[in-house]
Amino acid sequence: MNPVSPLFGKIDASVEKKVDLIDNSWTRYALRATLACLFLTLGTAVAFAIAIKGESIAHGFGKILYAFMFSWSLVMILYMNAELGTSNMLYMTVGVYRKRLKISKATKILGTCLLFNLIGGLLFGGLISATTPFQNLTLDNYMMEAITAKLTKSTTTILIEAIFANIVVNTAVLISMRMKDDAGKVLTIVFIIFIFAFLGYEHVIANFPAFTLTFFASNGQMDAMTLGNIGHNLLFALIGNYIGGGLIMGLGYAWLNQSKSAYVD
Repeated sequence: MNPVSPLFGKIDASVEKKVDLIDNSWTRYALRATLACLFLTLGTAVAFAIAIKGESIAHGFGKILYAFMFSWSLVMILYMNAELGTSNMLYMTVGVYRKRLKISKATKILGTCLLFNLIGGLLFGGLISATTPFQNLTLDNYMMEAITAKLTKSTTTILIEAIFANIVVNTAVLISMRMKDDAGKVLTIVFIIFIFAFLGYEHVIANFPAFTLTFFASNGQMDAMTLGNIGHNLLFALIGNYIGGGLIMGLGYAWLNQSKSAYVD
């Protein structure tokens, strides 16, 4: 008999909870997915706003501030029990591998989550663009330059960065599940998420509100902000995120823990 992995016992329970919710109230599941991008938009907005201020103090300081403040997005999402597509890539892959749900159910959950993450990103990104910090911005500020850089990356760059981004996100999720102390859990999440935020890696869900906020804040005047560039980024970020979160972290660790060895997580 294989040893029981405490970590994967928690993952199984989380998968079962998601299945129960979407089976009993698809609307409530959709709302939790929409709320994930409420918290993500708030984290993105304050990160960009403080980064713009930081760049006026010293070049490069804004990026450090951005990464630190953005990291609090995942803290809000996890503690408010919202549904984030990139962590669900891990959960759904593990659930299918461990025969806790069928591929059709996993696809329904992940598809619903991604759709309503997108709706939340569009809705809340648009609303926050109308708030005071994002009025009358010039096109050479930190936020617009950062988004221009994202929209002009090559396919290979987006794909590789997206893989690493979701390795980082799901590392934070898995480590937080093993911790009992809330203070330690929060610090762990913040400093792990800082890695991908500072390095500028591609996270498809984070780009939903980031692109929306920047589009409206710039009044649609950014040359790089085209449907082609947006679609290109989101498509390959989605693929890379699934490889990193679903296959490398999810399938990889699920396989490692289906072992007769006592060395399980």
